[in-house]
Amino acid sequence: MKKNMTYVPAVPETVGAIMSREPLMLSPMMRAREALVRLRQVGVPKDFMTNCYVVGDDYTLLGLITVRDLIMAQERTRLDQIMTQPLASLSPEDDQEKAVALMDRLDVVELPVVDEENHLVGTVTAEDAMDVLQAEATEDMERMAAILPSERPYFQTRVWDLYKHRILWLLLLMVSASVTGAIITHYETALAAQVVLTAFIPMLMDTGGNCGSQSSVTVIRGLSLGEIGCGDWLKVGWKELQVGLLCGATLALVNLMKLMTLNHLPFNVALVVSLTLVATVVVSKLLGCFLPILASRAHLDPAVMASPLITTIADAISLVVYFRIAVAVLGI
Repeated sequence: MKKNMTYVPAVPETVGAIMSREPLMLSPMMRAREALVRLRQVGVPKDFMTNCYVVGDDYTLLGLITVRDLIMAQERTRLDQIMTQPLASLSPEDDQEKAVALMDRLDVVELPVVDEENHLVGTVTAEDAMDVLQAEATEDMERMAAILPSERPYFQTRVWDLYKHRILWLLLLMVSASVTGAIITHYETALAAQVVLTAFIPMLMDTGGNCGSQSSVTVIRGLSLGEIGCGDWLKVGWKELQVGLLCGATLALVNLMKLMTLNHLPFNVALVVSLTLVATVVVSKLLGCFLPILASRAHLDPAVMASPLITTIADAISLVVYFRIAVAVLGI
């Protein structure tokens, strides 16, 4: 080899930070028997998977050959005669999630990493991809629970760090939740006229939060897997609207029967709660699908638009709808 292998800095969240820097490299003029001897001499790297890489004197990637093909080849066959071109390659600057998505789409367990001049600088393996998936899943779970992501395991994280990761979102959600209090205060006359309406506020708010969480989790998963794109917002919205109407109608019907038979409430009061339930479910489903797509289009992490934020917005909307329907139906 005429030059040293290109050094690539390990930038966090990029392929360069997770790739193996010990790919098994062979000369194109080697014969299969010589390549096997070379493999025994240098040994197998710790994170080696399936491929040997055929490179030029300056480490330019020419092709690859699997270990199986190398073993099955005739001893005197040159590697440049049996090598194949990789299905794809990665750049050290590529995002880690792009690498995982590409490996999943191509159904491969290893991809070469090359620089701008096509010099082989490393490989990304299935083991690396699993580490990325685990880290990304953990980060998404933390964001969906309104916690800033932490890089350390739980028992290695200081109490002060856990406090800092959680308090910002808690403060934001506490302030935003005061909006619901203002709405209740604004309609205190209606509540005074029909005190029984107060008893159903927690049920409506919880139902809205649950419905929004269901939609957001489904859409966020679709976005992360590439099944849903930002341009699909209309199709996703239409689908969630239909699901919301079906779920809302079912919940409202069961609720109407319960309130009239078990709680012995007047029909008009039960109707107010049931109609609000339909509206709450539909609005929450739409929020749960539109907000993550909007975040993705704005190049933000869709997980930040998950449960806590969607629940807060859905609560405010459901309360306004609740009291509007109550005023219209009950005439209070």
